[in-house]
Parts: sequence; structure tokens; C-alpha cells
Amino acid sequence: MQGSVLVLGAGMVGVSCALELQRRGFAVVLADAEDPGSETSHGNAGVLTRSSIVPLNNPALWRSLPGLLSNESASLRYQPGYVLRNLGWAARFLLAARPKTFERTVAALDQLIHLSLREHERLLAESAQGARLRRDGWMFLYRDPRRSPGMRLQLEVYRRCGVDVEELDAAAIRALEPALEPIFARGLLVRSAHSVDDPAAVVRGYADLFAQRGGRVLRRRAAGLARQDRGWSVRFDDGSVEQAAQVVIALGPWSAEFLRGSGLRIPMAFERGYHMHYAGAAPGMPALTRPIHDAQAGYVLSPMRRGLRLSTGVELNDLDAPPNHAQLEQAQRAAGQALALGARLDDHPWKGARPTLPDSRPMIGELPRRGLWAAFGHQHIGFSTGPGSASLLGALMSGEAPPIDPAPFAPRRFAGLGRAD
Repeated sequence: MQGSVLVLGAGMVGVSCALELQRRGFAVVLADAEDPGSETSHGNAGVLTRSSIVPLNNPALWRSLPGLLSNESASLRYQPGYVLRNLGWAARFLLAARPKTFERTVAALDQLIHLSLREHERLLAESAQGARLRRDGWMFLYRDPRRSPGMRLQLEVYRRCGVDVEELDAAAIRALEPALEPIFARGLLVRSAHSVDDPAAVVRGYADLFAQRGGRVLRRRAAGLARQDRGWSVRFDDGSVEQAAQVVIALGPWSAEFLRGSGLRIPMAFERGYHMHYAGAAPGMPALTRPIHDAQAGYVLSPMRRGLRLSTGVELNDLDAPPNHAQLEQAQRAAGQALALGARLDDHPWKGARPTLPDSRPMIGELPRRGLWAAFGHQHIGFSTGPGSASLLGALMSGEAPPIDPAPFAPRRFAGLGRAD
């Protein structure tokens, strides 16, 4: 089994890891219960941008917290029982909003995203998915800047980190996006941001590239993990077994539960979200040309191949709890004030879960079981940061100098997850 790797999870992160390890000469098998890109990686806004360096738990969160606790915000809702069962995670999440921890997260995410954008450019070309890429930026929009404590913080961080961002007044917003109603007083245009018109198709394209290069793709659900003398054995729910010298866990929100069977407790929570597609403007009318984030209304609108994708904010709840569409309905009403949404195109809203660790940084590195590696916990930015995560993980697994500092992403930063066997 020497040189063999089994990657569990075929979202953007898992597929990127499989491609990177294959490129480095490992014999790689990629396994998932669903088709590549059909779970969390399917439901995002399709944005590739360095502006994602500011996570939800930033210093401005403290000023927004009283309003969020009302549990009526479009940006954040929560199921009280779930939060009570996860008070430890919630406390650490809030503590990570302190300036010192936040600044370390900004620096770490900036390195990871910068690396990822380069890797995405390469993979989009190699997988013949480059035509899906748009290079016209994306916008943060503010109806009343006085009610957005995070706007000044974002702008300061972006400028300090060299993110190409431009402040917009109401006239500039209308000039860039004439489809929008004149309800936004201020905006930020992130010029260097890219976006794609079908995130799931991009992941499938990357997975097809992996298969074309000789990689095996298994449509099976991993059910158990066992240590062997020379590696690992993974049992699947159909009774089959795969063995490999090393295993990469890239199961997104399902990673923590899967690893619990190996005695590892991962401090993960779920930022659930919903999306719906709409027909958009009538023929001959101005159409939205780039993704926008209505900061106070808590939604993102992205022009997609299927139509306008409306994505909601955060719902803190159990991974498999029944859907609650109140947040989506609220976002739809707010988005309808901004532009003509048109008819709904989906029979049912999509629901997914963003796997979030308390410091909003992914876990990338070896777990306290030799040959067992983590690549999960990417919160809202797994689609954007998958290739960079794979580049870092590939270097660590190959014993090479990593392309960025691995310490901020190391599993050992959490108690009980240091190096041990």
C-alpha cells in the first residue's frame, strides 16, 4: 500500500486534494456517497476572492450581537436548543472575534486564499472549465452605512492586505449595476474578485480531470475506519473495504461525526444555509452582471447559468435538522426590493451546511493518528480555498517545505488534537 491514499469526500476540497496528491505521484482513490460537487460545494455563491479574509467572527460582531440575539436577522438565525448543546463552541467562536485572534486568522486566510486563486487558475485551464470564470469583481452593498459596523473594518483590512477595493456611492453603484433599484447608499467593489456561473460543474470538471489522469472515483458512503499494520482500512456502507497507506478526511460537515468513531472529538458547528434560483429580469431589461452581497439584508445574489441564485446567511442548527425556510423567505422579500427576481426556478429550496471551527480556519494537517489527515472546516470559503488547501496538504504529506505557514491550520491548535498515536 506504500504511496496509496484514499480521499474521503468529493467536494471542492476533496477533489482538489485528490488531484494534488495524484500530481505528486501518489496512487489516489476518491470516494463519496454522492457525485462530486453535489453537496456543500454545489450551494455556494461561486465567488473566488481575497475579500473572504474577514470571517463572521470579527471584532464588529460584538456590536452586532444584541440585534442578532433577537433571532429574526436575515444574516444569522439559530435554534436555541442547538446553541445550548454547543455552548463551548459558541464561546470559543465569540472569543476568536477578539482583535489578536482575528488578525491571525486574517493573515492565515489571506495566505490560503492567495495560494488558492493561483491554483484555481491552473485547474480551470487544465480541466477546460475556464469559460465559466468571470473577472468583473463582486460588490458589498449597504442600505444605511451607519447600521453596518463591519463596513469600516472590512475596508481597513482590505486596504492593509492589498485587496483591490473601491468605495462606491449611490451613483457609482447604479452605473455599474443598472438593474438595481436605488436603495443602496454605499458600496465596496472588490475589483480582483472572480466568480463562476456553476460551482458544481467546476467541481465535476476537476473530478473528471482526476479520472482522466487515472484516478479511481468511488460512489460509496464511508461507514468506518480501522488502523492496519501498514496503513488504514475504510469500510463502506455496501460492505466493501478499501485499504490505503494514508487517508484524507475531506467530508466537510460530515467529518466530525465520521472521526468520532476513531475517538477524535472535532469542535465543529454547522452554519446552515439555503438557496433558490430565479428567472431574473425580463428580456430587454438590465440584468445583474456580478455577484452582490446586501450586507444589512444578509443575502448574496449571484448570476448563475441556471438563473439568479439567492443565497441566505447563517442558520446555526443541527446538520440534519428539518429545513426552516423563514430565512430564505425573508431574504427573498429583501432581494425583491433591490431588483426584479422573476419566477422561482427550483421546485424546492436547496439546503446545505458550512462546517465551521471556532476560529473560522480550516483544519489542514495530520491528525493524532499516523497517516490520517484532515482537510475540512472551511466554513463559507471551501469552494474558494480548496485548491490552496490541497497544495498545503500535498506538501505536508510529501515531507516538503509548505507553500504557506501551516501552523494556523494545524489540528494541534485544538486541545486533544496534538500529535499522538
